[in-house]
Amino acid sequence: MSKIRITREFSFEGAHALEGYDGKCCHIHGHSYRLAVTVIGEPVEKENSPKKGMVIDFTDLKKIVGENIIDIFDHALVMSRGAKLASEIQEVYGNVVIVDFQPTSEMLAIHFAEIISGMLPEGISLYSVKLWETEKSCAEWYAQDNV
Repeated sequence: MSKIRITREFSFEGAHALEGYDGKCCHIHGHSYRLAVTVIGEPVEKENSPKKGMVIDFTDLKKIVGENIIDIFDHALVMSRGAKLASEIQEVYGNVVIVDFQPTSEMLAIHFAEIISGMLPEGISLYSVKLWETEKSCAEWYAQDNV
């Protein structure tokens, strides 16, 4: 059977600040993020399977990404663990995600790829993650670049 890729898109609102950055993004600011997740695998061939012909049910992929990324990062402020006042802001506002990296689109895409890769069923691999920070700017992660 041939391998095929399927893609599911997601969107969420979020904010971040790039501490130490030498431009406007050093200030807390928000984005309407768009996330495209592409997985690759062989469609199920088992005759009696309700998933026959599918690589993965889009609903299952939506659940994986929804529970492990969207539910956590939507309407959250993402800050680096080393950022000044990160824990204090988290105490006051609650929905602050503190990460161990500078929360650029590039690093968020890598982080999301690591999360998704660990959640996929056997026989299905993460092919790519594309994270748009703006309508015209995105970061792309491809499995083939990270072998």
